Amino acid sequence: MPHSTRPEPQRREPQPAPTPGRRQQVVPTRQRILDAAEHLMRTLGLARTTTKEIARAAGCSEAGLYKHFTGKEELFVAVLQERLPPLGPLLAQLAVESDGPDGPDEPGGVERRLTAIATRAAEFYEQSMPIASSLFAEPALLRRHREALRGIGAGPHVPLRLLAAYLTVERDRGRIAPDADPEAAAAMLLGACYQRAFLRHFMGIEDGPTVAEFAASAAGTLMRGIARP
Repeated sequence: MPHSTRPEPQRREPQPAPTPGRRQQVVPTRQRILDAAEHLMRTLGLARTTTKEIARAAGCSEAGLYKHFTGKEELFVAVLQERLPPLGPLLAQLAVESDGPDGPDEPGGVERRLTAIATRAAEFYEQSMPIASSLFAEPALLRRHREALRGIGAGPHVPLRLLAAYLTVERDRGRIAPDADPEAAAAMLLGACYQRAFLRHFMGIEDGPTVAEFAASAAGTLMRGIARP
């Protein structure tokens, strides 16, 4: 799924229900568009959702929608960034959390950060998969979507690249094994998170380990493979 390194957005707090005699707060157009886009992408799938339907559900014109977003692809990325557990910003901050290139790291710090990433990734993939899965039913739309994401520097490769870059830094600092493969390690961790989401949706699995339990186990297992001897 696409991600970017933009700062983590502020989470919206639920608004109180209007009471008699109280003026109802006007929801900004951009927020209404995002609300409508998220709902339609979840219920219809990305492939079947059009900007015309989004605009109608948001109570604005299609021209009004294009004042805020360049098209459905940018809307999709905005939904992922602003309405789902933000994975990109957490990955982008890994180097900052590592206490600088020469500073000491707390015991177990790498595993703690990998657990946080696995937790966020498992939540993100589970929530985003129903939105994006319909893309694969229409090759032409998938091709256009892929090209649009490349144009804005987003895509499912971004979190892999960021996590591999972080692990490379940790390897260079001597905090993981010198022969560890950062790209392979990143793919193992995020791939496990994606597979968990896929199986839960495809097979209708609702039981099993919690996200926290899964993340701790996945990060711990990976860490045992890349830890310094």
